[in-house]
Amino acid sequence: MKSSKKIKDLKKTAQRARCLMTEALICAGCGHPGGAFSSIDVMVVLYFAVMKIDSENPKDENRDRFILSKGHSSVALYTVLYLKGFIDKETLLSFRQDNSCLSGHPDMTKVPGVEMSTGSLGHGLSVGIGLAYAAKMDKKNYRTFVLMGDGETQEGSVWEAAMFASHYKLDNLMAIIDRNKIQIDGFTEDVMSLEPYVSKWRSFGWEVKEISGHDVEKLIPVLNSIPLRKNKPTLIIAHTVKGKGISFMENKVEWHGKALEGKNAEIARNETKA
Repeated sequence: MKSSKKIKDLKKTAQRARCLMTEALICAGCGHPGGAFSSIDVMVVLYFAVMKIDSENPKDENRDRFILSKGHSSVALYTVLYLKGFIDKETLLSFRQDNSCLSGHPDMTKVPGVEMSTGSLGHGLSVGIGLAYAAKMDKKNYRTFVLMGDGETQEGSVWEAAMFASHYKLDNLMAIIDRNKIQIDGFTEDVMSLEPYVSKWRSFGWEVKEISGHDVEKLIPVLNSIPLRKNKPTLIIAHTVKGKGISFMENKVEWHGKALEGKNAEIARNETKA
């Protein structure tokens, strides 16, 4: 496949994912749309252009691992799992409904392709580090990717994990931060400032790169670059827009967690048509 065609196909897949997420959220009548729409481009590139995974063999020992640490954005993960063949469409559209296996936060005991049950923020990086460390000990070649929200990096557990990854030279680990600058209580820099973000992570021994989290063409080589430097864990700060792709939702604090209904539902449907 030519590179230009691959990029075009990935953009189409990302738009289709936005359309599917919109329908799932409308059917559910609840959810956390803002962070799902900000992170979907990163997740599409990971699943369709970077990671080695197979829905026919979801427990393959050599598969790459992905952890959605910001588990409240689960509808984005479920959507890419549907597009990769792990679940069917009927299941996707049952999101957060009675008797559905697709709860508001991912459950690894119920959904194929989910590597960690997440919800309580600040824990995904620690588990991802455990997977990466195990790969080193077992001399396995799989890679581990962890997607975090920027708000959750205010948690102390994240920085303890960051020290461990650097100390043990886990260059088979890539952490990605969905830097949409908004958390449930407001803008991150008003709630608890994260800046200077890059220098903080570098001081903890990580190799850091910043990129637009919506530029599919640039995301492909960056997310495939693990490790950015031998013997160092990789951190990608993906600058994104909360609610990307839906006009009334973009960069709005209230859309961290809010139902898509009424007039807003119809606008979202029109703006996310695949």
